[in-house]
Amino acid sequence: MGTSVGGEWGCILGRRMRIHPHSLWVHTLCCSHRAPQPMNTQCGGRAWLGGTSLRRAYGHKIPMSGPAGCSRLEQGEPALLVSIPSSPSNFLGGPLGREELPALVSPTCNGAGKLEGACLHILGRHGSWAGHGEVALIGCRQPSRSLFLDVPPASPSYGYRGRDCRANLFLLPTGEIVYFVAAVAVLYSVEEQRQRHYLGHTDDIKCLAVHPDMVTIATGQVAGTSKDGKSMPPHVRVWDSVSLNTLHVLGPGPFDRAVSCVGFLKSNGGGLLCAVDDSNDHVLSVWDWQKEQKVADVKCSNESVLTATFHPTEPTLLITCGKSHIHFWSLEGGSLSKRQGIFEKHEKPKYVLCVAFTENGDTVTGDSGGNLYIWGKGGNRISHAVPGAHEGGVFGLCVLRNGTIVSGGGRDRRVVLWGRDYQKLQENEVPESFGPVRTIAEGKGDTLFVGTTRNSVLQGSLMTGFTLLVQGHTEELWGLATHPSLDQFVTCGQDKQVHLWSVAAHQPLWSKGIEDAARSAGFHPHGSVLAVGTVTGRWLVLDTETRDLVTIHTDGNEPISVVSFSPDGSYLALGSHDNFFYVYVVSEGGKKYGRVGRCSGHSSFITHLDWASDSSCFVTNSGDYEILYWDPSSCRQITSAEAVRSIDWATATCVLGFGVFGIWPEGADGTDINAVCRSHDGKLLASADDFGKVHLFSYPCCQPRAPSHTYGGHSSHVTNIAFLHGDSLLLSTGGTDTSVLQWRLR
Repeated sequence: MGTSVGGEWGCILGRRMRIHPHSLWVHTLCCSHRAPQPMNTQCGGRAWLGGTSLRRAYGHKIPMSGPAGCSRLEQGEPALLVSIPSSPSNFLGGPLGREELPALVSPTCNGAGKLEGACLHILGRHGSWAGHGEVALIGCRQPSRSLFLDVPPASPSYGYRGRDCRANLFLLPTGEIVYFVAAVAVLYSVEEQRQRHYLGHTDDIKCLAVHPDMVTIATGQVAGTSKDGKSMPPHVRVWDSVSLNTLHVLGPGPFDRAVSCVGFLKSNGGGLLCAVDDSNDHVLSVWDWQKEQKVADVKCSNESVLTATFHPTEPTLLITCGKSHIHFWSLEGGSLSKRQGIFEKHEKPKYVLCVAFTENGDTVTGDSGGNLYIWGKGGNRISHAVPGAHEGGVFGLCVLRNGTIVSGGGRDRRVVLWGRDYQKLQENEVPESFGPVRTIAEGKGDTLFVGTTRNSVLQGSLMTGFTLLVQGHTEELWGLATHPSLDQFVTCGQDKQVHLWSVAAHQPLWSKGIEDAARSAGFHPHGSVLAVGTVTGRWLVLDTETRDLVTIHTDGNEPISVVSFSPDGSYLALGSHDNFFYVYVVSEGGKKYGRVGRCSGHSSFITHLDWASDSSCFVTNSGDYEILYWDPSSCRQITSAEAVRSIDWATATCVLGFGVFGIWPEGADGTDINAVCRSHDGKLLASADDFGKVHLFSYPCCQPRAPSHTYGGHSSHVTNIAFLHGDSLLLSTGGTDTSVLQWRLR
């Protein structure tokens, strides 16, 4: 059967065949073993039938009852037919030495029990398959379970975006504080310890405003990607904070790059909304948001604009401020006219950072020089100044219900209360670990909420001080691992912070700063210690109870991209960007480590690793799509097909392999999927991609472009993903959005 050329062998239904680069014998597969119907087709080196491909690889043995299994499939249901060679030889550089892309036949079962549409697609390096194989038939369905952002009791958000956004923390009459992280607007009830989410955005939210009715909210986002993969320009979404329904969308079209500032008219029913985009001219536009019509626009400044807001008592007056400017805008008809703020004898700051309004209509600004300037109502001149109110910049201002003003400092981290005469009344300091103040919101009584530049939200008062309410990472986040038996997980990232989180409280049980940026993490199977890999080749082991350092080692000087303990806890394997794996023998419950050796064989950086359930071997992926098998006791590559044929794998985190190749979408370049994780019950598979999406598949996932559920929430590449030990929750980490999202399965 087939035509013979240059050593390319395939196996269909256990039959051996060779594939010519320009022709292929294709036949209809059927459960009744009807005679093959050959057809010769010219494909330019790739053999296709019905638009589906068979890619060459070595897979694991999947038992089945034979062709009769077809009767279990319904008409039109996709099925998977896999041929597993018994002894691949000289394949991709050596006997079972290297595998690249998976092999599959993807026929469809018709009503008569016949499998139709089998086809073959050869990619990768030349090699040969010898001998006969076995066949498995698997129904490929969408997973029966789905995900939603977790909203159980005691669920504040993991993270807040304070590092580069302003005026994005408010208290609503419901008792909820509203803020955002990644592409999620969070409404967090502090008293009830519950949170809700608005999920209408497709990419980073950059600004937020609350309507005078204290129910309607506007949020602006950066340019992003829609659910179907199409480019979506920046836009403003106006939504109801009670129902979480989208009311109106302003744009796409008139904004460029991002919407960086947004604000509602504070009088006359709040029918207007102002917005500033992130174009070179930082265009200021005014909208009748209920009609979704633009009223006016104007080039605001060629310098960055940090704030745009309506005056609370003068409906035609807007104020914008930013680098080297404060502008007072008059809205008349369909045009905006500008008056520049005049500093006269006062020091002109590099940045005007924040704006607030007093009861009598004066405008108060805080700037990068630490000064408070008061601008008379309706005017563009300074009527009063408080020089040196803070050491460093004044990042936040909040006028309280009693008419006093609270300011928040950058460098000095002080929160200061000022009287109506601008005399200092009281002050307190935010703990250094939480960073400078970014914004301040008034709570009930004397309570204040403080957002910080280190992506934390604090709660407290000037009398009692401030405690942590929401904590997040501040730089790119990659390391994620779940505890083997407790509702805990660890994260680590470029900010040199390691956080051990409680799922129940959504709070860190402890946090530890380390010397280097971190890239990976993994728990010992007993849960007593965890290992952290850094970007410098250094790795360390921490006690999970005390966060004390157990040991520290260095292997190479490249990032440690994966750390993984064997299921029995006797080995630790570390994959590096220097193309090597380092293996250590572990004893005394994870307290003692001795180096076994270095695994050499990959030709690119290491990306993923999975252990056999009996800890006898592990399988690895690399940056150039190799799949290699290893013996941890000798650090030697396993080249025998028989040795790994029936291996039961404890985990499935490798993005390349027999059970996961259906996760790859059409047109993927091999780097689009950053992480994959199988549920502990072996029924589900989750993947994290470069487009901000989390996908949920059935496992095994062996059909090309397998059906899945897709979820948004992250605004950048999703870097990692992991199931909690009982499979009730899924955790995902964002890269540049620095967020951790928790998903509940239902």
